[in-house]
Amino acid sequence: MNQREHASQESTAPLAGVRILDMATVLAAPFGATLCGDWGADVVKLELPDGSDPLRGLLPVQDGVPLYWKVGNRGKKGITLDVRKPSGRALLLRLLPEFDVLVENFRPGTMDRWGLDLKAIHDANPRLVVLRLTGFGQTGPASGKPGFARIFEAMSGLTNLCGEPGRSPLHMNYPIGDVIAGAFGAFSIAAAMVRMRSRPDALGFEIDLSATEALFRMLDPLPVEYERCATVRGPAGNRATYTAPSNMYRTRDGVWISLVASSNPIFARVCDAIGRPELPQDPRFRKMPDRVANVEAIDAVIEAWFAGRDAIQVTDRLDECEVPYSRVQSIAEIVTDPQFVAREAIVRLPDPDLGSLPAPCIVPRIVGETMKTPRTGPAPGEHNEEIFGSIGLDAAALEALRREGVI
Repeated sequence: MNQREHASQESTAPLAGVRILDMATVLAAPFGATLCGDWGADVVKLELPDGSDPLRGLLPVQDGVPLYWKVGNRGKKGITLDVRKPSGRALLLRLLPEFDVLVENFRPGTMDRWGLDLKAIHDANPRLVVLRLTGFGQTGPASGKPGFARIFEAMSGLTNLCGEPGRSPLHMNYPIGDVIAGAFGAFSIAAAMVRMRSRPDALGFEIDLSATEALFRMLDPLPVEYERCATVRGPAGNRATYTAPSNMYRTRDGVWISLVASSNPIFARVCDAIGRPELPQDPRFRKMPDRVANVEAIDAVIEAWFAGRDAIQVTDRLDECEVPYSRVQSIAEIVTDPQFVAREAIVRLPDPDLGSLPAPCIVPRIVGETMKTPRTGPAPGEHNEEIFGSIGLDAAALEALRREGVI
């Protein structure tokens, strides 16, 4: 039984039997492969022999142990291979028939310079799907530029929506651009596998995923708002310029609570909660455009109500009136939050070095099925013998490749 058959038989998860070779670095594309692994794909992580992937050095790192790497590349097997060397290139081409998907994130043309252009790849495996996730796409004047999450976020228009009016735009303290692009990558792979599984005669193809375009894709109303209304949406602090009330309010005991009322019935419930049931009849607040235009006035009323009460009084009343809200929670609060605890939203990933590590659960869930908890990400070359052995390399051949610095 080959590895593909074994992977298909050991799991009934939706992507079981799909084999992915992840040779991308850092976060965006690898995150997409990780999501596929959560849903049953067999993912092999390819690194350079020196284990120099920047994600291994990205915080958190504790006593030299790359914690981010371990949780970010969960569920993957690990091999090392320098495909820039002729023997490494040849070995990669021998591996490709074992896989359904190749994931890479190098600047356009890089793989071609290594002798791994699309023709060479498809000569090795005509049905291989190649996901290329780059900052700006394979074409266009910016295609060759370097980029990281904050660059994509700024260029896409996302960052321009964050911050206080008249002050510096703000990035969040997390590479959200990378993980959003990675989610698009996982969607792309899943969609590609639907095609390949339904058409046994289909040939492999190339997916050109721009991280900047992935972020821009989320911003549906911006182009039409600009063309039809001549509006350039910008930062509005914690308010929203498309719905009101929608803001962050501080209680008397210093707790910040996010509240939003994006429909007339919910606004009426907010008004009941704060003891002002007459406000929905006020001409300034009857409909959403009215409330957006008079957001200062409605916010002043809500802010005063919050400021006069402790958090427990506020949340009890909001719950009673079924108003959408949440405390602004840190991870210290999330780990004990009853909703997260009840759904086991934090799982323990088995780890050979540290026993286990906490990480977010598999999302989404399949009702009635238990998804297998993945182990943490691999050490460099941890599965070299297994993966390379599956294509016929014995211990002597592997040792020779190690001496050459190929694996």
